[in-house]
Amino acid sequence: MKEEWKSLPTPAVVIDLDIVEKNIDEMLKGAEKAHIRHRPHIKTHRSGYLAEMQVRAGCIGITAAKLGEAEAMAKAGIKDIFVAYPIIGEDKLERLFRLSGQIRISSAVNSYIGAEALSSYFEKAGAKADVLIEVDGGLNRGGIKPGKDTLGFARRIRDLKGIRIRGLMYYGGLAYNSHNTEEIRTYARQERDILVETAQMLEKGGIPIETLSAGSSFTGKVPEEMEGITEIRSGHYIFNDCGQIDVGLAEEGQCALRVVSTVVSKPDAHVVIADVGTKSLTSDMCHYRKGYGQIVGHPGLEIYALNEEHAFIRCEAENPLQIGEKIEIIPNHACVVTNLVDEAYGFRGGTFDRMIPIDARGKSV
Repeated sequence: MKEEWKSLPTPAVVIDLDIVEKNIDEMLKGAEKAHIRHRPHIKTHRSGYLAEMQVRAGCIGITAAKLGEAEAMAKAGIKDIFVAYPIIGEDKLERLFRLSGQIRISSAVNSYIGAEALSSYFEKAGAKADVLIEVDGGLNRGGIKPGKDTLGFARRIRDLKGIRIRGLMYYGGLAYNSHNTEEIRTYARQERDILVETAQMLEKGGIPIETLSAGSSFTGKVPEEMEGITEIRSGHYIFNDCGQIDVGLAEEGQCALRVVSTVVSKPDAHVVIADVGTKSLTSDMCHYRKGYGQIVGHPGLEIYALNEEHAFIRCEAENPLQIGEKIEIIPNHACVVTNLVDEAYGFRGGTFDRMIPIDARGKSV
C-alpha cells in the first residue's frame, strides 16, 4: 500500500489518476486502430472531472444511464451525451427537452409508445429529438429483436415528426458470462455482425443509419473484433476491477480504484473484521471467484461476508492481519462503489492530488 494511503480515514475510496490516464489512453488507441470512436459510459465513475478527462483525451462524448446522470454531466460542462435508456413520462420528456437546448443529446427508443410520446413532445416545441433504436442483445431487457423486427419498428416510427433516427444501439450483456478473452472475442464478433447486418437491412429499406453504438466493458476491450460499428460505450475500463481481472482483461496494476479499510477486530486466529461493508464496498459477486473483492498483497485471504459496516476476512492458516492494520481492496464491481461516496481521494505519483466529487451520485432518476 502507498504510504500516504495509510493516513486516510477509512473506509476511503481511492483513485490512482496515473492508472486512470493510462486506461483511457489504451482504450482510445485500441478503438482508433479499429476505426471506432469511443463514447464511454460514465455510470462507472459519475464524476464530471473524470468525464472531462475522457473527453479531453479524445472521446467523442459520453454515455449516461439515466437523465439525472446526464444533467449532472451537462452541469459539469460535457457537451455531447447519449442517454442509453428510453425516456418515458412527461416529467422526463420535459427534462430531456431542456437539456437539448443546452447540449447535443440523444436517447434510446425501444417502443412505439415511447417514440410517439417523445416525438409529440418535441414536435409541439418545434424541435426534433435524436434517437437510437435499441436492438436486443440477448438479455430480453427491452430492445427490439434484431433484423426484420428492428426494420419493422424503424419503418413504423420514421415518419414521426418530432424524432430523428440517428442509428442503432446494442448492449451485448451475455458477454459477461465469458470465462476468458477468447469467449469475449466470440461475443464481440457476434455483436458486430448482428448490428451491422441489421443496419444494412435498414439501409436497404430506405432508412439511413449514421451511428452503430455497441461495445460493453468486456467486448469494448477487443475493438479489433468490432470493426464496422462506429462507437463503443465501455465504462469500467477506466478503473477495472475483479470482474475484468477474472477473465484476463486486466491485471491488478491496471485497477485504478481501491477501497482502503482498517482492521478493527480479530475474533479468532483465522478471521478478522474490517471497517468496510455494503455501504462502502459492494455486495456484487463475480462469476468465477469467491468473496467480495481482492485484498492487495494477500492472495490467501477471502472477504467471505459483508454486513453494512463490517467485512469478514478469513484465512485457512492463521490470519496475518492485525487490529489497526490498513488493507487495500479491489472491488468486484467498481461501478457500484463510486455511487456510495460523495467524493473520492485522487492520487498522482503516490501523492494526494485532489478530492474528486462524485457529481452524479444518486442521480438515477
